[in-house]
Amino acid sequence: MRDIGHHIGGTVRFEGRSAPVFNPATGEAIAQVALADAGIVADAVASARAAQPAWAAVPVVRRARVLRRFLGLLEAQRDDFAAEITRQHGKVFSDAQGEVARGIEQVEFACGAPRLLMGQHADDVGGGIDNWNLRQPLGVVAGITPFNFPFMVPLWMAPLALVCGNAFVLKPSERDPGPSLMLAALLREAGLPDGLFNVVQGDRDAVEALIAHPDVRAVSFVGSTPVAQHVYTSAAQAGKRVQALGGAKNHLVVMPDADLDQAVDALVGAAYGSAGERCMAISVAVAVGAVGDALASRLAERVRALRIGEGFAEGVEMGPLITAAHLERVEAFVTRGVEEGAQLLVDGRHWHVSGFANGFFTGGSLLDHVQHSHAVYREEIFGPVLCIVRVPDLAAAIALINAHPLGNGASCFTADGAVARAFSRGVDCGMIGINVPIPVPAAWQSFGGWKRSLLGDHAAYGEEGLRFYTRYKSVMQRWPAPRAGGGRDGPEFTFPTSGA
Repeated sequence: MRDIGHHIGGTVRFEGRSAPVFNPATGEAIAQVALADAGIVADAVASARAAQPAWAAVPVVRRARVLRRFLGLLEAQRDDFAAEITRQHGKVFSDAQGEVARGIEQVEFACGAPRLLMGQHADDVGGGIDNWNLRQPLGVVAGITPFNFPFMVPLWMAPLALVCGNAFVLKPSERDPGPSLMLAALLREAGLPDGLFNVVQGDRDAVEALIAHPDVRAVSFVGSTPVAQHVYTSAAQAGKRVQALGGAKNHLVVMPDADLDQAVDALVGAAYGSAGERCMAISVAVAVGAVGDALASRLAERVRALRIGEGFAEGVEMGPLITAAHLERVEAFVTRGVEEGAQLLVDGRHWHVSGFANGFFTGGSLLDHVQHSHAVYREEIFGPVLCIVRVPDLAAAIALINAHPLGNGASCFTADGAVARAFSRGVDCGMIGINVPIPVPAAWQSFGGWKRSLLGDHAAYGEEGLRFYTRYKSVMQRWPAPRAGGGRDGPEFTFPTSGA
């Protein structure tokens, strides 16, 4: 048992309320995490506000050098971070390594900020006036991050915020907070001045305090849609800039001409990887035309064969869920699906793993003939439950996806380029995969859904992230030439233009 505290102004503090942190595979408490109140949040914001002006005055190339040193330290401790993720989240170690790799890519992108933050210059736009622009930091910004990616999602936010000249306050999930202090320690080792990266552990009280604090200029959030809606509404009403990434109900459409083996592989990995606790997990397989029976049969065979166990065990493909409460919720969805008329092809409820009787394990569940009125289709389950919905043609598949209020991602498996083109242009989602099951954009692109999957004007990371963490400023300047005989121009009463 260890204590996981706050990191404020370069000092780790453990005070106030606390809560247990569990190893999901064993069901045992392995740590106690501090839970911040408004006073602790205020201390973190004050530390950030005091440090930020001097940091903003540092040339961006020097800020990027700190991140390059941070990048080297991350590379050297990849597996340490992955092991901490597996212990506290439960995902298998190889999956945790993948999370670490994707997080490191975000730091690599942020190291290119000196080029990316360059403004534009327009010479002599009229009357001897030149026009140029620049991007300046916001000040103190906050990130509220989810349990399912305790390393990667903070690195969607903090490196870009910092390299742009801001100070950052991170509120990680209280369910797996360990990586947050490891990141803080490495940033300090890399030379980041104290106060620029602060961590406040906590629950809803900490979130509400960050949203309400007048010195927090922007809030980035990743989590469920109901909470995203609350964060977006509350922070926007307080005059803050907000990006709030919500939930998902990602569909994968299987056309009759698709390579069925490839499609089944994609569905099994995307639906059951990380026990379905990914916002980009596929939770709906849309079988088009006559492909439904063959797809259902092959999927059932593969789901029954899933290797489920503790995340460090050799050959395990799926680990436990994050908490006992979430396990109960996921299995209740399966029960409700059957009650509402879906056909249960594979029942993963009440799964037992030898040697881990108290772990939060469930098996993979597969439901066929799911209707759009069923709760398992309407709601985000966030667990290893895959629904099969059958439709007659591509138009019906697109209409089904577009009718859902969540629009994070969607994929289509097909051998027909015309189908792929129609799908990619016709689906109302922010991220599209063609023969790619989880279309997470590269670090230099940007991550974000549509509809109720993203509340706010900016997607996460990439160039959209740089725009979110900076304010655009336009500068018009003129240096009048000396006039013969002295004197000056008189006042101008007409609206300025560039001429006829």
